[in-house]
Amino acid sequence: MNRIAKSAWVVDIGLIPYVPACELQRDLVQARKQGAIPDVLLFCEHPHVITLGRNGKREHLRASDHLLAQMNVEFHSTDRGGDITYHGSGQIVGYPILDLAEHRRDIRWYAEQLEEVMIRATADYEIHAYRVEGKHGIWVNRRDSAGALGSEEKLAALGVHLSRWVTSHGFAYNVSTDLRYFDLIVPCGLVGARATSLERILRRPVDFSEAKMRLVAHFGEVFGRRVEKVTRPELAAALGRIHSSREEVAAAV
Repeated sequence: MNRIAKSAWVVDIGLIPYVPACELQRDLVQARKQGAIPDVLLFCEHPHVITLGRNGKREHLRASDHLLAQMNVEFHSTDRGGDITYHGSGQIVGYPILDLAEHRRDIRWYAEQLEEVMIRATADYEIHAYRVEGKHGIWVNRRDSAGALGSEEKLAALGVHLSRWVTSHGFAYNVSTDLRYFDLIVPCGLVGARATSLERILRRPVDFSEAKMRLVAHFGEVFGRRVEKVTRPELAAALGRIHSSREEVAAAV
């Protein structure tokens, strides 16, 4: 089977706390390493949470533990790349579980492909998004009330992890995110950086499901995969069968 004909599961698991989402990713990474599942693009939303990447600095968290508790915001250190970021309602979080051995063993290439997916999806809304050298994620130019271009703002963040060339973690794309929560951090460790969202740029509501569909379509194009929607129960059943098979093999040894 050639690369173009290969499929990728797209699974939308909805709202899920950060820690269970990480546990699910670990299960999927293990299954992908064994070739028990194809590539997967996992979509979700997280309740308010701030995460710090393995290269991040704790001082980029501006809020005290007391303030985070008052605002019902969790904080977690994580093994992804990148610095500090915020996840919350109105943000599309995408966790691709891909075997780069079947694509290209190149982490920089992979990060650029994820950025390309988001750049193309943003272009569908007639918004020019772009990369900035040395800064992962995608950026747009802020416009003032008269429509004049101003400083750059971050529309989407990126932070990935690799284990034997299988990816986890991924991207966070702001659709209708409450941007005030980014004041709790130095976004991605970049002093002076400001976050933005599709709704802020367009100055109108954006359909969340439509934004996901655009990301899915461009994900398939960029990574050369035929996307197949899989429900959360179907994913759970598939992982259950994989776990049962492992137990049977272990019992036979």
